[in-house]
Amino acid sequence: MGLPGIDFPGLGVGLAILRDGKLLLCRRMKAPEAGHWNIVGGKVDHMEPAADAAKREAEEETGLTIGPITYLGVTEQIIKADGQHWVSLLYKATETTGEPQLTEPDKLSEIGFFELDNLPQPLSVFTRAVLPYLR
Repeated sequence: MGLPGIDFPGLGVGLAILRDGKLLLCRRMKAPEAGHWNIVGGKVDHMEPAADAAKREAEEETGLTIGPITYLGVTEQIIKADGQHWVSLLYKATETTGEPQLTEPDKLSEIGFFELDNLPQPLSVFTRAVLPYLR
């Protein structure tokens, strides 16, 4: 059957979480783009609405409770270095409760809110794609 994103283009979601004008970013430990700072997100499961997947992935990765989300647009990431290809729907959340935690320490090494004008480097392709929607 194959693996999404590797054997055929995968369908993903990303959620830009904003609080007090700051963007929540996580540092990835695995491909694609290990070591890069990324918004939260992941793949859409079969028969799962994309918006639900965005909230689920965000809650799994951060421990936050996510309020309403807004659709921003779509992006395509072809990451040749990792041999991955994703088409992802982007969303934004401004209402969350709790404090972000490293709930997946096997996948993420750091997490935190950063000023949009002072983001850590390097940023993932995925994160760079969402920035125009946030400015």
